[in-house]
Amino acid sequence: MKKISLLVISLITMASCQQTQKIGFVDNSKLVNEYQEKIDVEAKYKALIEASNKSTDSLAQLFQAEYLEFQNQAATMGQEKAQERYQELGRKQQALQQQIQMKEQQISADSQKEIDSLISKVRKFVKNYGKSNSYDFILGSNEAGSVMYGKEGDDLTETLVKALNDSYKK
Repeated sequence: MKKISLLVISLITMASCQQTQKIGFVDNSKLVNEYQEKIDVEAKYKALIEASNKSTDSLAQLFQAEYLEFQNQAATMGQEKAQERYQELGRKQQALQQQIQMKEQQISADSQKEIDSLISKVRKFVKNYGKSNSYDFILGSNEAGSVMYGKEGDDLTETLVKALNDSYKK
């Protein structure tokens, strides 16, 4: 009986001596979406897309005018010449569509590259924040439910958004 009591007391003592782990969590999407650099990157690419769309619209209008001119002149042209011009316009239209598509793909690829780099930067920042503030774990919550519940005091989202944005301003 004494041995069991001694064993229970020693187990309780060992359990109480163990350090508790410092754990926090962050809302991943809020952290990234409220990060000023991401907002700036999105604004930059929105402006590029708008400029590209204006350019595309201008090219489309020029092509449309050229096509309408062809339609007006087609009746006075010989059939062979009209067919040749029609095919030429078809090739021109195809080339314009390919040019537009390539430009859109390039903008999309550049944007994705910057966003990926930004997410990597955020992860590194959170890791360094965790190390410098003695966290054992900083968990990420998202719509999939990786953190189903956490005490408000353990939610580091606002703190990290502020720290990230302060870091970006520098």
